[in-house]
Amino acid sequence: MTGLTIGIIGLALTVLLCGIGSGLGLRFTGKAAAGVLAEDSSKFSKVIVLSLLPATQGIYGFLIAILGANALPTAANLGSQSVTYAQINAQGWYVFFACIPMMLGGTVSAILQGRSAATTIVAVGKRSEIASKSIIFPAMIEFYALLGMVVSIMMFNYFPVSNVGQIVTRPEVQQTVEDAGKAAAMLLGTFCA
Repeated sequence: MTGLTIGIIGLALTVLLCGIGSGLGLRFTGKAAAGVLAEDSSKFSKVIVLSLLPATQGIYGFLIAILGANALPTAANLGSQSVTYAQINAQGWYVFFACIPMMLGGTVSAILQGRSAATTIVAVGKRSEIASKSIIFPAMIEFYALLGMVVSIMMFNYFPVSNVGQIVTRPEVQQTVEDAGKAAAMLLGTFCA
């Protein structure tokens, strides 16, 4: 598996897991909002903002995937650098690990925010005058999704693709990585033949 593949897997998992978390969070808020609106449809404007809060993590995951694509070890991003297979693999792992804060933080916070927002929607359904005060509870959870996004962005900037040629690898590690790459290519060639 090449560094490019590893990096792409990290970016894809970030979008996928943040999207799943947002979907689950929206499921909670949608059910609560439907119940409140069935009782009193005039509360739509107070309920809609709370209902949509868990959707932001999916957007953050998508944003990280777009920003992270610039850090992938592709031919266009590497330019004229002279790099080894081990250095390309290292950059792919850097991209993968830079995705983890958003991948996990976005997924978990979307689900928890959906639960919190659903409870808030029910409370607003009972007493609509608390709508502006109660939005703070699910919004506090949003802070942790934002932290995950900021940390992922910082990590992408810490390992810029323009410095792949400066990654130091030990000769024995480089040889092992190159041998593993050749073995994977042979195995893939056997299955595709």
